[in-house]
Amino acid sequence: MNNAQIEKLLWSIALPGFAQLLNRKYIKGIIFITLEIIVNIKSNFNLAILFSFHGDIVTAIEKTNYQWLMFYPCLYFLAMWDAIKDAEGRTPPFSLLPFVTTAYFVTIGLIYSPKIKIFGILLGPVFSPILFIIPGFFIGFLILKVIKQVT
Repeated sequence: MNNAQIEKLLWSIALPGFAQLLNRKYIKGIIFITLEIIVNIKSNFNLAILFSFHGDIVTAIEKTNYQWLMFYPCLYFLAMWDAIKDAEGRTPPFSLLPFVTTAYFVTIGLIYSPKIKIFGILLGPVFSPILFIIPGFFIGFLILKVIKQVT
């Protein structure tokens, strides 16, 4: 990844759609930002973040609309990959795999977040999906490496 791609990735992490605006993909950027706002509001994600960081995981779980929040991982990681793809420089084949697998694992982490405990601590709808980023990217890069060796 070159510097332009890293910059766009970081902007996309900050808010999906920002990198698309920087890449001069204005319609796509506005769509991502609009979807981000809709999913965020409908899922009560900001409330979940607020209660989670205050240590009130049970309230975060109660306030979260999981049916809406389950759209968030795919939207978020698609926006990140799209930002890299449209940035200056070459995007290698299958570079989307780590993003796809991470979106999948984060969604699984979200689904099980009301029940997942580590050392007896309930993680909830914010911290559980964050932990699932690690195996998602690892497995995605592993699959990518296997595909590159095979082809």
